[in-house]
Amino acid sequence: MLDVLRLLACLTCASAAPANAIAVDVELVLAVDISQSMDEREFALQRAGYVEALRHPDFINAVRSGATGRIALAYFEWAGTIRDDGIIAWQVIDSSETANAFADKIAARPFRSFRGTSISGALAFGAELFEGTAFEGRRSVIDISGDGPNNIGLPVTTTRAAALAKGIVVNGLPILISPSPTFSRLDQYYAACVTGGPGSFVLPIYAASEFATAIRRKLILEVSGIADPRTIRINAAAPTDCLQGERDRRLFSDPYFPELDR
Repeated sequence: MLDVLRLLACLTCASAAPANAIAVDVELVLAVDISQSMDEREFALQRAGYVEALRHPDFINAVRSGATGRIALAYFEWAGTIRDDGIIAWQVIDSSETANAFADKIAARPFRSFRGTSISGALAFGAELFEGTAFEGRRSVIDISGDGPNNIGLPVTTTRAAALAKGIVVNGLPILISPSPTFSRLDQYYAACVTGGPGSFVLPIYAASEFATAIRRKLILEVSGIADPRTIRINAAAPTDCLQGERDRRLFSDPYFPELDR
């Protein structure tokens, strides 16, 4: 089980790149929601979206067009916890062969889900992945997807602030195919509470048919570092309650997470 407090303690530690570090245009972490609020169809669409995006010629071309012609990519799945077998370690992507090899690893993963939605835990873990890498990236980005608000662990704004303090950019892919009637504006929540950093953006998915295209577009933007005027940067008309997910969880009194009722 993820030790959130341990991760947060390390989150702001400085980490110099090793002398023989591999220069890359971006170090990109894909943090993928597998919480039980997502149904099997959404799991399959999300998985296929990442696999197709990584194999797509436009993504490969975006990688190759950078100053170094390569990126470093890592992947992990998260819910209320993060498990060791849900992590795909860092790999250099510099060709269709390396991109396809990474996509193969994602495609081979079994479908599974866990209880809870700890965006804060995912951000803390994602930020820790940048510590002690063999790369020297021009940019560091966490790309986080999800279909609900944070409801377990530290407040999401706490771990986001720690990640931003390290110069990490956080982009969001909120999934609103089947929005909760009590939390229908997940796009605004991601904009106000989850994402941040120079050029950060939120790219909501409103329909199943948008998955593959949205994921590919998002990855290309993150690899290229070019701002797209079509990308949605949401400014909430009213203040967003970044603790609503935790309050809703307490309201429903989940017996699996009694610490939320303390």
